[in-house]
Amino acid sequence: MNPDQFSPTHFCWTFEDGIARITLNRPERKNPLTFESYAELRDTFRALVYDKKVKAIVFGSQGGNFCSGGDVHEIIAPLTKMDMSELLDFTRMTGDLVKAMRGCPQPIIAAVDGICVGAGAIIAMASDLRLAAPEAKTAFLFNRVGLAGCDMGACAMLPRIIGQGRATELLMTGRSFGAEEGLSWGFFNAIHDAEALDSAAMKLAGRLASGPSFANGITKNQLNMEWDMSLDTAIEAEAQAQAICMQTRDFERAYHAFVAKEKPVFEGD
Repeated sequence: MNPDQFSPTHFCWTFEDGIARITLNRPERKNPLTFESYAELRDTFRALVYDKKVKAIVFGSQGGNFCSGGDVHEIIAPLTKMDMSELLDFTRMTGDLVKAMRGCPQPIIAAVDGICVGAGAIIAMASDLRLAAPEAKTAFLFNRVGLAGCDMGACAMLPRIIGQGRATELLMTGRSFGAEEGLSWGFFNAIHDAEALDSAAMKLAGRLASGPSFANGITKNQLNMEWDMSLDTAIEAEAQAQAICMQTRDFERAYHAFVAKEKPVFEGD
């Protein structure tokens, strides 16, 4: 993909200064997902693995809301009429979106305003960093529609972010939590006023984009891979990863800048 010319059909995309910004674009419905937007988002994050021009991604809100989950009329209703094989195709496809988000090397920042529920909460969870507006309301509400909380990796990822007990409560009750509670639990990294949320996310993305993007990608990869490693295996994996980073020009650039008492300018190689 060429991020300068990319024009998705089912969501909004802007790209400038190494930062891609994604928003869902159905504000009148609080930005629900459809079969098509799921698939296009999945394919986009997969393509970003090979795109070195994109250094960071902001997944933002639109019209005062982040995402209301799967569209009731365009997803939920058809699901009630599918057979098991078709349902499994769908649930695997939605899980592939999370895999693609975790698999792309660029850091993803979720900027959450208003409603962030169901699959919307999963998208925020699958991001690397999460900022919230005071009005943010997040819920993993699968239980409330008769489904298990184990959707799209929630039972694996959410306990690692907020702890097993808190994740169990949210996934078994489907209750919502606000920005302050999410901040105190570690789900959100910071809270910003709604009018400042997008600029704060873009500022953070800019900081990450100006950093050593190859090394940041390695950090994200290790955070993913070390979930099921022993400590000894993790330390060896990090030794190898760090040795790879020491071969980059960014590492050399940082050294020369330090010696010259200058700020290093990273180029991602």
